[in-house]
Amino acid sequence: MNWVPRLSTSLCIVAALLAMHSAPAPAQLTGHGGPVRAIAISSDGNNVLSGSFDTAAIRWSLKTEAAEQVLRFHSDAVNAVAFLKDGRMVTAGADAKVAIWTPGRQQPDQVFEGHGAPIASLAVSPDGARVASASWDHTVRIWSLGDGAQQVLEGHAQNVNGVAFTSDGRSLVSVGYDRELRIWPLAGGTPNVITLGSPLNAVAVAPDGEIVTGGADGKLRFLMSEGRESGEVQAGQTPIVALSISPDGTSVAAAGIGGVVAVIDRKARSIARSLVDTGSPVWSVAFLPDNATLLTGGVDGRIRRWNALTGAPIGSSLQATPRDPLAAYTGDHGAEVFRACVACHTLSEQDAQRAGPTLAGLYGRRIASLPGYRFSDALKAMDIVWTPETVSKLFELGPNAYTPGTKMPEQRIGSAKDRKALTDFLARATAK
Repeated sequence: MNWVPRLSTSLCIVAALLAMHSAPAPAQLTGHGGPVRAIAISSDGNNVLSGSFDTAAIRWSLKTEAAEQVLRFHSDAVNAVAFLKDGRMVTAGADAKVAIWTPGRQQPDQVFEGHGAPIASLAVSPDGARVASASWDHTVRIWSLGDGAQQVLEGHAQNVNGVAFTSDGRSLVSVGYDRELRIWPLAGGTPNVITLGSPLNAVAVAPDGEIVTGGADGKLRFLMSEGRESGEVQAGQTPIVALSISPDGTSVAAAGIGGVVAVIDRKARSIARSLVDTGSPVWSVAFLPDNATLLTGGVDGRIRRWNALTGAPIGSSLQATPRDPLAAYTGDHGAEVFRACVACHTLSEQDAQRAGPTLAGLYGRRIASLPGYRFSDALKAMDIVWTPETVSKLFELGPNAYTPGTKMPEQRIGSAKDRKALTDFLARATAK
C-alpha cells in the first residue's frame, strides 16, 4: 500500500516502552523490534520465518518456541519471506533486493537485484525452481534459482502489492494499487487483465486454482482460475493487507489494519469467526499445515498463535528465549524499565542473538560500530558515543530528534527518574 510506513531499528532500545506495564498477550513469539510484515511456514510446520520493519528476518522453531537464527542483510524493512522446497529461505524488502539463504549461514547464498523500488511480496513456484517478486516499481520479476536469470513482467500502472503462482505452475497472478489483477501465462503471451473495484493489496491461490484477493475496501474477491469473478465477502471495514489460505483450501484468513483477522469459510462465502489481535494492526498471517492453527504478525513486533477453528489464542506466552533474562534482577526498577527491551536486545554476548544488536559493552562504544550488525547509513554518519548521559538524552528527546534519519519508531521516557534507573541498570548489566 502506498502509505505503509518505512521503519528500521538502530542501536537504541526499540521496545514499546509506553506499554511496558501491560501484561503479555497469549501465544507470542517475541524478538522483532518493529512490526512483523511477513510470515512463512516451512512445509513440515516446524519452522517459521518472519520479516519485519526492523530490517531483520528471524527463523523460529515452533518446537522449542525460540529464535534459531537472525538473518541480517537488508538495509530497510523486510516485507516478504518464503521457504523453498529444499529448506532454504527467501527474503525481500524495501531495499529492492531478493536474498536466498541457507539455514545457519550468516550471509545470503545469492542476491537478486533489478527492482527499482521496494518489494512487497514473494512467491515460490510449485516446482521450487523460481521465485517471483512484486514491487512498487510497477513490475513483477521472475528469478531462476538455477542461474539467476530474470524475467520482467510490465503492465501495472501503480504499485504491485501481491504475487502468487497458480497451483499448476503455468501462470502467475499479480495485484496492484491500480485495481488490476493480472494473470500472466508463463509460456508467453498477453496477460488476462481484470479490473476490480478497489486498490488490491494481497493475493493467494487455493489448491483447486481459485484466486482470492484482498482490497483496500476490506473486501475479499474470489475469481476462477481464468479470471471470472465468482463471489466476494466483506471481511472488514479496514484495508486487508495480508491473506493466507489453509493448505486444505477450506478457509481464508484476511488480516486488516484494524487488528481483526477474519477467517472465511471459502465454500460458504461467509465469515466463520473473527480473531481480535490486541497488538493491532495485523500486518501478516499464515496457516500451519494442520489447517487449524494460524499465526499473525502485529505492529507490536509479536507473532501470535491462534486456533483458527475457535478463534481462541493458543498456549501461554511464548518467548524468544526459554528463560527470563531479567530473573536475576527482581526488584530492580531499572530492570523493570528495561523489561520490554528484551524483545530485541540481549545484555550478554553469550545470549542468542535477537533482532536488535546486543547491548553487552554498550557504554564507551561509538554508535553503529558493533561488528556483525547491519546499521543504517544515517547512524554510521553520527558522532555519538554511548554513555549514561547519551542514552538518557536519546529517550528524553526521542530518536527522531536525537538521531535524525534513523526511521526508528518514536519512543520517549518522560520521567528523569526512570531514565536514571535505566541507565544505571545498563551500567551494571552490560559491563563486560
